Amino acid sequence: MIEIERKFLVKSDAFKAEASTKTLLTQGFLNTHKARTVRVRIKGEKGFLTVKGISSKDGLSRFEWEKDISKTDAESLLKLCEPTIIEKVRYEVTIGKHVFEVDEFFGDNEGLIIAEVELSSEHETIKKPDWLGAEVTGQIQYYNSQLSKQPYNTWK
Repeated sequence: MIEIERKFLVKSDAFKAEASTKTLLTQGFLNTHKARTVRVRIKGEKGFLTVKGISSKDGLSRFEWEKDISKTDAESLLKLCEPTIIEKVRYEVTIGKHVFEVDEFFGDNEGLIIAEVELSSEHETIKKPDWLGAEVTGQIQYYNSQLSKQPYNTWK
């Protein structure tokens, strides 16, 4: 399956008042090769194993495969992950016909807030809420796999 998404920095916490859900996510990476990443995630009480391929040149799309696994299996696999485990709270905010997933990071990535929105085509337009900041689609340092290697608090 091809995932098409745009990423943005978030410039205020106004999104929290608009959020329909708030969920704790813990995730790690079994593999962070540039051609593929293998992620283990716990979202609430569910576990997931995800494989992502290399991004398109503009960073808008890439192959993504995801499989539900038990929370217990995900907890076991997290012990095998590369450093660093990422912890964040995900807020879901519906704007028009799109759902923005807004991730507020903790631990070594505290202070970083990123919004992602999935699209059905690369040319689809979105309504941008006032709290949305600069677009960072395709900027590799904002990929979670990179944030696990070079956390936000190490940036100069």
